[in-house]
Amino acid sequence: MKGDADSEEFKSECWYNIESPHKASSSLISESEFSCHCCYHILLNPTTLNCGHSFCRHCLALWDAVEKLFPQVVVERRGEVDSSPRIVQSLSAFQRYGEDQASQGLNPLSGHRPRGSSFFSGVLAALTCVAVVLLGYHWSSREAQQDLLLHKPVTKWTTEDVILWLEQLGPWASLYKERFLEEQVNGRLLMMLEEEEFAKSPFSIENHTHRKAVLMELERVKALGVKSPQNLWEYRAVNAGKSLFLVYALKSSPRLTLLYLYLFDYTETFLPFIHTSCPGSGDSAEEPDILTKHLLNDPSWTQWVEFLVKYSLLPYQLMAEFAWDWLAVHYWTSRFIIVNAMLLSVLEGFTLWRLWSRGELSRALPHRMWSHFWKVSMQGLLVAIVWPMIPQFICNCLFYWALYFNPIINIDLVVKEVRRLETQGP
Repeated sequence: MKGDADSEEFKSECWYNIESPHKASSSLISESEFSCHCCYHILLNPTTLNCGHSFCRHCLALWDAVEKLFPQVVVERRGEVDSSPRIVQSLSAFQRYGEDQASQGLNPLSGHRPRGSSFFSGVLAALTCVAVVLLGYHWSSREAQQDLLLHKPVTKWTTEDVILWLEQLGPWASLYKERFLEEQVNGRLLMMLEEEEFAKSPFSIENHTHRKAVLMELERVKALGVKSPQNLWEYRAVNAGKSLFLVYALKSSPRLTLLYLYLFDYTETFLPFIHTSCPGSGDSAEEPDILTKHLLNDPSWTQWVEFLVKYSLLPYQLMAEFAWDWLAVHYWTSRFIIVNAMLLSVLEGFTLWRLWSRGELSRALPHRMWSHFWKVSMQGLLVAIVWPMIPQFICNCLFYWALYFNPIINIDLVVKEVRRLETQGP
């Protein structure tokens, strides 16, 4: 009896759904999702255009018929609209809004992102945050070991410290490592050595270029009292604030940052940068890196021409070439910088092409440059004010985020720009 009752109840429910299908599905599907965008009624003989919007077939026929039935009135009406600055400005703003929504993966009508895209972005953001925290903790825990000689006075160096300092001068310095080790040269003894003592036994550095490189770096150590930075991580340990500034400033405003370095940090930062990214004919690859770095002169006119062309057209190319020169020292980090520079160049090209396609390049570009200048200036002033209050761990996380995870974000932005071009065209 119970089975018969369940069967009768099931049949009754099925019959109710057949008789009233709109009641069964009203909780799942809204009628507005199948409305015509002309008459706003339910679609009748729906027809979908290339843009993806659907209309009633007779609405499309009536819309096409207007220009055939009343051509003169349509021409007059279009002239009135085109001659009204207020309407033209409103249409331009509406067009830009739609393009911005589409470039961000939003539906201009609903204002919602596709579910797959938002899910992927959420997972990527979560993994990125976890990785940045782990990297920051990892490098913070190793900081004392990595930067020992950068903060340890040279008078307290042991023999092992001297050997480590000598090895970091370059591969060529390994030829003389055993001689310093046999003589048990510590920091105090190193400070007393002169050129004649390096040239004769027991050190016997007969190569004039090698001897000059050791002497120049030794003079620098004497002047500083500690070891001078030789790579990215050592430079960051000595100049934590400047390194964080350069990582973000060169990414968001490369031309303005390079101008700042030329005006206020010429000898220490700008000069090595231009000689590395735009090497001149006098820069010899056979000389030790330390000697080449200390013998930097003012750039030649050919270097200035090359630099100014790249500075104006492809500023991120300069950063890529600078990172390329450090591939042997920073294998993966240099590759991340090079990839990020390429992506940033592509994104800048997309922005300029979009302005040109709208006919706004000459009109909007100066305004954008001026707005960007004030934005960067205010951000720099704000960071300078709050910098003493920012914990070192937070600075580490921000540094590694910009260095290793910005390329991932920029890949996503480039993909969105390409999709926008495929769907909308210019």
